Amino acid sequence: MRMTLQFLGATEEVTGSCHLLSVDHEHLLLDCGLIQGGKADELRNHEPFAFNPESISAVVLSHAHIDHSGRLPLLVKSGFDGPIYTHKATAELCAIMLKDAAMLQTRDTERVNKKRAKHDLDPLDPLFTVEDAEQAIKQFVPLEYGEVTRVIPHVDICLSDAGHILGSALVELWLGEGKSQKKVVFSGDLGRAGMPILRNPTLVDTADLVLMESTYGNRFHRSWTETLAELKGIFAKTVNESQGNILLPAFSVGRAQELLYLFHLYAKEWDLGRWKICLDSPMAIEATRVYVNNYPLMDEDFKRFTRQHPGQHPLLSNIEFIQTTEESMALNDIHKGLIIIAGSGMCNGGRIRSHLEHNLWRPECDVIICGYQAIGTPGRTLVDGAKELTIHGNSITVAAKLHTVGGLSAHADQAELLRWYRHFEGQPPLILVHGEPEAQRGLVEVINQDPNTKPQATAIATHGDKLDLTALPKLVWKPA
Repeated sequence: MRMTLQFLGATEEVTGSCHLLSVDHEHLLLDCGLIQGGKADELRNHEPFAFNPESISAVVLSHAHIDHSGRLPLLVKSGFDGPIYTHKATAELCAIMLKDAAMLQTRDTERVNKKRAKHDLDPLDPLFTVEDAEQAIKQFVPLEYGEVTRVIPHVDICLSDAGHILGSALVELWLGEGKSQKKVVFSGDLGRAGMPILRNPTLVDTADLVLMESTYGNRFHRSWTETLAELKGIFAKTVNESQGNILLPAFSVGRAQELLYLFHLYAKEWDLGRWKICLDSPMAIEATRVYVNNYPLMDEDFKRFTRQHPGQHPLLSNIEFIQTTEESMALNDIHKGLIIIAGSGMCNGGRIRSHLEHNLWRPECDVIICGYQAIGTPGRTLVDGAKELTIHGNSITVAAKLHTVGGLSAHADQAELLRWYRHFEGQPPLILVHGEPEAQRGLVEVINQDPNTKPQATAIATHGDKLDLTALPKLVWKPA
């Protein structure tokens, strides 16, 4: 039986997750995500797929974040008509996120076409439309954690909680039959133990091959205790020393809900009663409702708090939801006393751009970066120390105080990645995906020096490379 795995996205970079699994004449995709970053990176989304979309029998989606799910409407538009298997909460979130992504594609294309028209250039089509997104959503097949499902002939899968965002899953795949069967485990995006709201990432015992993310492969996050103290210090200093606003660029799914929970738990300790706290993101508001409706998936601390405080839902209690564009624009007339949580998390779209335009140049304001910033994004530009940022065609001086709070990350750091991997019996071959080269090299170096971590083989996936799974545990590569 012929079994191969080809790496077609999130190879030596963090976005665009996509891996092609072939068993005999059947083809299965693990994720189908958008490439995010600068304009040059995003243009790569318009390139043809490296495979015939009509030949794909099914997709297994690890979670809802756009860098894992965002090209599904394009896949459908290009001829894929098979099932998309994922956790039921991910299906609910994607019903929101994929339509939002389509509307952004349409809006951005309209803006570009106005400029092209001035130069007598032909108009461009959006990458995909709302109709494409709606068709993709119809093809979702919701699953529960722990449910073994046959997705194509000779391939069974089981999803387990990855602890990254609501519905996030690591995927166990059994390929083939009998003695020749191979087991591959795909981590998706791994979360962190002890974080609020979500349960800890599931530990898996056995595999013939582990495909693991490596976003923070060379870094360590601050402890949760230190992170809470850091946030408390930021708010206390801002209250006492300045008369400005606080901006938090946040991913609409995951980070926004985590912040809402923290602002509820520590409202008194952080003296947040002095502030007007706004969630300025229609998509984050819809996603929050999905979180509220999926109460059984939360960790025990969240459930216990909710039981002990009836009528005070920790995601809904002290936040003002900003729905309309007019309501959002009105916030720009308020010059102090605002905490604004708004998308996008990397500052490359959404309402946070407008709030940065009105506050970034003011030294009395603060910006808290609390998530991963891909290379080429405005958020990464800020973190790297830029003195100016171009927003809506205007050059804005960076005078606000910038805080990078890495301890809020929803990705496992180096120690947490190694701890998760070491749980596998016999430490099977390990392939790193979803990480920048520096992070991946740092993780490999630690693996090679650590006496407690001795994989049978270790490799960093390169775009287009193909792996012969029948040869496992030996890694046999075919260069792109």
